[in-house]
Amino acid sequence: MAPQQSKYAPSRRKVIASGLAVTTASLLHSPTRAEVEELTKTIFEITRGALPRYGRVKLTLPELAENGNLVSLLVNVDSPMTTDDYVKTIYILSEKNPLVIVARFHLTPRAGRARVRSNIRLATTQQVVALAEMSDGTFWQGGSSVIVTLAACIDGG
Repeated sequence: MAPQQSKYAPSRRKVIASGLAVTTASLLHSPTRAEVEELTKTIFEITRGALPRYGRVKLTLPELAENGNLVSLLVNVDSPMTTDDYVKTIYILSEKNPLVIVARFHLTPRAGRARVRSNIRLATTQQVVALAEMSDGTFWQGGSSVIVTLAACIDGG
């Protein structure tokens, strides 16, 4: 006897079609070499040549943004936020927006915690990077990919 499927569960065909759609979308929106080079160049300029490390920055974005004009983000940086050890600046960078630096947040130890929540505009499906500059001059980064179904920033701003 075949197992009964709930009327709310997606059919096997729909699951496979959805997977193919996501895979195709990611292939169509893979970054060009120039976009990756621009993002890398911007990170190099911000860090003044220092290599950012991974691990202390967590960037949370929706996996799928229906409208690129309003994409919520949350950045958490693991930092004690004391006068000796704190996050000075958090940069939000995007590989496919007209401007690579989407946002910049300046923090002090008085912030209490290194957490930023905001909304940004994204031109299309892309990788977004959060780069944190620490008080000791080190840089930490984290990233996340987001699929944008309705593009924003097509007017150049």
